[in-house]
Amino acid sequence: MGQSNDELLKQLARKYVWWKSPEEAIRTPQRIIAQVMNLGDYDDVHRLASGLGEAVLREVLICAEPGQFEKRSWTYWHYRLGMAELDNVPPLPVRTLP
Repeated sequence: MGQSNDELLKQLARKYVWWKSPEEAIRTPQRIIAQVMNLGDYDDVHRLASGLGEAVLREVLICAEPGQFEKRSWTYWHYRLGMAELDNVPPLPVRTLP
């Protein structure tokens, strides 16, 4: 039997959300997932995609906050998940000040 999603996210949080305890980081799983998608090595990205599924990763991209992704990973994931046509990747989310 495989590990639970919470356990997987806690393990990944130890490495990718190092400024919080895994118990605190798990309260915002989207943040952990975005961090792994943006900074993750091959093995961790594979574990994430296999454990959570592509639908979850798509939702993280759709709901991404400004600053969560670098252009390179943003572009990669849009192509990888079939969310963009060649040379037609949506712009990165940007902060707007009131």
